[in-house]
Amino acid sequence: MISIADARARILAGLRPTAAEIVSLPEAWGRVAAAPVVARLSQPPVDVSAMDGYALRAADAQAGNVLHVIGAAPAGHPFAGSLSAGQALRLFTGSVMPAGADTVLLQEDAERRGEHVRVQETMAPGRHIRRAGQDFAAGETVIAPGRRLNARDIGLAAAANHPWLRVHRRPRVAIMATGDEITLPGEAIPAGGIVSSNAHALAALVRAAGGAPMVLPLARDEIGAIGAAVDALDGVDLLVTTGGASVGDHDLVAAGLATRGLDLDFWKIAMRPGKPLMFGRLREAGHGVPLLGLPGNPVSALVCAILFLLPAIARLSGEPGAAAEPETAKLGAPLRANDQRADHLRATLTKDAAGGWVATPFAVQDSAMLRSLAAADALILRPPHAPAQEAGEEVPVIRLGPLGV
Repeated sequence: MISIADARARILAGLRPTAAEIVSLPEAWGRVAAAPVVARLSQPPVDVSAMDGYALRAADAQAGNVLHVIGAAPAGHPFAGSLSAGQALRLFTGSVMPAGADTVLLQEDAERRGEHVRVQETMAPGRHIRRAGQDFAAGETVIAPGRRLNARDIGLAAAANHPWLRVHRRPRVAIMATGDEITLPGEAIPAGGIVSSNAHALAALVRAAGGAPMVLPLARDEIGAIGAAVDALDGVDLLVTTGGASVGDHDLVAAGLATRGLDLDFWKIAMRPGKPLMFGRLREAGHGVPLLGLPGNPVSALVCAILFLLPAIARLSGEPGAAAEPETAKLGAPLRANDQRADHLRATLTKDAAGGWVATPFAVQDSAMLRSLAAADALILRPPHAPAQEAGEEVPVIRLGPLGV
């Protein structure tokens, strides 16, 4: 068995980002920039007023002075002339500063009477002016490649005058559940059968991570059926299987995919839940599509997906693919000493009086109990051979909500 960190590093080393495509700004949200976004203009393009008020010369901006208002210049309607001594020009937020003016008198610091305004607050040069290029300058990189674009980035790209952006294509992830005992939700369940939940949960996770999931038909526990199920994988960036990855007589995923040229990198991880996990590449299917084989137990499958599939999708999307960053919480209940496998305990999170997290593990951690995972807020991370711990001691946790799980 290999460690979690080693397994994740080997998975990521076998993946490459998807090709770039050009999409509209609304479609770029959640995608990863594949090229620098370079400003096509300066923002603001010229000096503008930061407030509603009056443009004037700082030499005239002495409290008590009365100035002649020679006009108004709303935003988008620049004043064509130049400001002379003893004059003021009515401005609004975003108005272009007129020639000859070097400060802005706030409207609340001015007393307007007809065509004249009295200065009530002395203003220094440069006050309340947004200088040309204050936000960014033409030719400046405003978004670096490799960044996953959020709503703020989309607004920044628009301000930089980009209607289209070059981003990495959404990774196409095929998901195949295997097993004679599973049926689709809503179908008749035969004696001894169960409903297949893993493929649907994994598809939702792939979509939340920015990928494009494709759920394949169920594959029965036959070597030929498993091999045939992957014959139409052209254009897929990753194949994820669930079930059939252990050592039982009916765990036939590796054997079935061997008929399609499976090069197996590793199998078995020193972790719980989720020891039977495979990674490799299918030489003869999908032009060498990578394979991530997850366990069949629903909790094991989803915990492995959190630890390995999410970073894999991030790498395919154009990000480095780092593991989720653990946070610190206090135990809400004692824990026994751990064995040789890294453990991932489902837990609820609450806040203590000081505002810190308190993680309370569920009493039963069976890997087939999906309901407790659905109710969990976090996974408590326990390294191999961790000693027993008492309530109140600190432990690392991975919060599930921020991951979209």
